[in-house]
Amino acid sequence: MRALARLKSFALSESGAVTVDWVVLTAALVGLGLAVTNTVADGLESLSNEIKTQLERDHIVESFN
Repeated sequence: MRALARLKSFALSESGAVTVDWVVLTAALVGLGLAVTNTVADGLESLSNEIKTQLERDHIVESFN
């Protein structure tokens, strides 16, 4: 419970250092998000191309014979 109280105190603080901390933390999270996106992008592109190829091969049966 102390951690929650500290987080609340941190969020409510009006000092300039807290603002700098939030900017640094936000920048780190954005950087992490970009790194993850860059890492996963090639695999997702490959997988989506495989799905596209499979969907192009499939045909729709319009009647039950």
